[in-house]
Amino acid sequence: MAERIGSVWAIDIGNTSLKALRLSNESGALEVIGFDNITHGKVLSGSGIKDQEKQELIAISLRQFVQQNDLGRDEIIVAVPSANSFARFVNLPPVEQKRIPEIVKFEASQQIPFDINEVAWDWQLMTEAGAAEAKVGIFAIKNDVVTAELEHFSRENLEVTYVQIAPMALYNYIFYDRPDLMRSDTQATVVLNIGAETTDLVVCTKSDVWQRTIAMGGNAFTKAIADTFKLNFEKAEKLKRTAPMSKYARQILQAMKPVFTDLASEIQRSLGFYTSSHSNVKLARVIALGGGTKMRGLLQYLQQSLQMPIERPDAFKQVGINASVSAAKFHESICDFGVVYGLGVQALGLGRIESNLLPRSIAKSMVWASKTKFFVLAACLILVASILAFARTLIDRASYTSKVSQREATKLVLDAAKKAQSDLKAEEARAGESEAVIKKEFDLFKYRDMVPLLYQKLIGTLPNAKSNPEQAELYRAFARGDAETIKDKFPDRRERKEIFVTGMSIYYTLDVESAQFGTIGFERGVDSRDTLGEAGSGGQMASRDMMMRGGGGRGRAPSRYSPAMRGRMAGVPSTGPGGGASNRGFVVTISGYSPYKTITELLDPVEVQDDPNKWGLVTRLMHLDSMFDGNSPFELYKKTDKQHFNLQTGEVDLEAEIPPGIGVKKNIEGKGDVIIDPMTNEIICKVTDTDEGGKKVTKVNDSWFVLNFKLRWKDAPGASVEEGGGSPETAPSASPPPPPPSPAKAPALRKKTSAPRLRGGDE
Repeated sequence: MAERIGSVWAIDIGNTSLKALRLSNESGALEVIGFDNITHGKVLSGSGIKDQEKQELIAISLRQFVQQNDLGRDEIIVAVPSANSFARFVNLPPVEQKRIPEIVKFEASQQIPFDINEVAWDWQLMTEAGAAEAKVGIFAIKNDVVTAELEHFSRENLEVTYVQIAPMALYNYIFYDRPDLMRSDTQATVVLNIGAETTDLVVCTKSDVWQRTIAMGGNAFTKAIADTFKLNFEKAEKLKRTAPMSKYARQILQAMKPVFTDLASEIQRSLGFYTSSHSNVKLARVIALGGGTKMRGLLQYLQQSLQMPIERPDAFKQVGINASVSAAKFHESICDFGVVYGLGVQALGLGRIESNLLPRSIAKSMVWASKTKFFVLAACLILVASILAFARTLIDRASYTSKVSQREATKLVLDAAKKAQSDLKAEEARAGESEAVIKKEFDLFKYRDMVPLLYQKLIGTLPNAKSNPEQAELYRAFARGDAETIKDKFPDRRERKEIFVTGMSIYYTLDVESAQFGTIGFERGVDSRDTLGEAGSGGQMASRDMMMRGGGGRGRAPSRYSPAMRGRMAGVPSTGPGGGASNRGFVVTISGYSPYKTITELLDPVEVQDDPNKWGLVTRLMHLDSMFDGNSPFELYKKTDKQHFNLQTGEVDLEAEIPPGIGVKKNIEGKGDVIIDPMTNEIICKVTDTDEGGKKVTKVNDSWFVLNFKLRWKDAPGASVEEGGGSPETAPSASPPPPPPSPAKAPALRKKTSAPRLRGGDE
């Protein structure tokens, strides 16, 4: 274990105060050369404290710390709360020492319950090098938690060098300061750190750590007092702190008694779980730390409940106090400094656990910053080299001027070489190969208009002025963004024959028979909708001015051409599985919603094949030829087979999962959170009202749908090995098409939207 010489600042930002400890071992022994304990203006986890106010309170305390202390060039190590961390100890199979990092990386990906790319993680070998069985600790914390913690220090221009989770800092404290308690793997010491919001329970042995965070701390006692005496949080906190001197001490203790019992039960349950899985380990004693230990009677109660001796340290045994530090004030805060003491021990290379959860990106930037002086030196060397090169240029120029005859001879040789090169190009031009290459490249563009044409056909199947002339004014008003005309001319929303398309994905496949539908990610209406404080009446998107692009669903196919697909659409016949042109086509998923009272009448009405005026969207897909003057290159594929056609519908409901992109969420007085139409501000989700008799009545508004189907490309081209970039046998069965060129985009209603919304209108 390498010992580093110097001094460090260890900082722990808790719910009630900022604790900081400056340690040094420059004199050869560990010494406290500075400390600070700054109480926040309010308890951060108190009732009514919002996140913004919490950040401001932390910033004020940290700024006060910077102003009161000379940080100099000391390294800084900070703690992150245990509630947001992960620690696991695993035994590795017998492997060579050099292979341990590789095995640990594999174990980390299996043990950490998050995406390995979303966490900062590190590991620590807990057994001696060369032991028969290696035991490692794996520690992790989510990147966003570390980043949020480091932002406080960045605002004060403080550069953090180490990040450690609080329980591991407590382990390092016990390991260094109380080595008499860490001599065996069969006798454990329990460290209990009682904070404001949570209690960290850490079981420590010579080569193992077990931690658990109990969601109960000093605030639980404050809330019990507040509830009993009908006080606000701040007054209850003050009463708790002054309870020993209060004439109501007995009543206060009685109010907190249930919390005493609950905390003791949680600790007993945790220790019981540990002993059941570590039957060979005996729990010897409890070391109690944290501000919660100052509560009168708590430690005595816990000692009686746990039947174990509980020790509350009044001094650190392995560290000295510098003469410039007030020993009396320092000892007043001993119980608050357990975490920062362990952090400082680690930063100076004296701890057992040396893992660092500082994100790799930040660590790399610090390394680059430390190399600045080397960059400056390199720049100076480049400058010297440039000056020498310039001097050499002057010398060469003088030499060049003196050799005129040699230069003339060289020019004659170069002219002859240029003539030979020109003659060679002329001969190559006669080969005519360039023409074939150009023709081959331009063949790739032969079918580039098929995807826009497919979009045009699909949009044409939506209800519009041609297919529904009695509501032509509705579609024209929508195209103008005229919400008032829509509500005036068509006041009953349930009678409007409209379809809103919120998502569409299309991908090309060599074989529609074997192609699979994608999946669309549903979302819950209340939690995932974008919210508008005041939804405007403008901002709708006209169908003829907006090309479709993929919806916000998680199942949409990416829109791009792969090299293999460009070859398949080049028009050269092919053979092999999936290579026949007769079965090529597109797999389409359309999602959206409709206000019409019977959505199936607009989508797939029954027994209307002979009456075009009653056709729905699906019926028109079945008659693409007749709709487009017998000139549609596409036809609906096996509509009656569930493998090739699927239609899902449901009610737009805040409490149910619905496709993404439907309406926007708004809070309406008297109705609460609802989903509204962003143009007309009408409620489109299912709502519950109270009629005149006081009876609750549920009203169903709009309905959603997800339509999956396949279109066969009747005259699809074949593909070749040369133009497809690979043989048909090895080419992927489906490649997604590129997005069509996007014309002028409609104005967005809000900053964030999952997809443009398309409503049936004039073609």
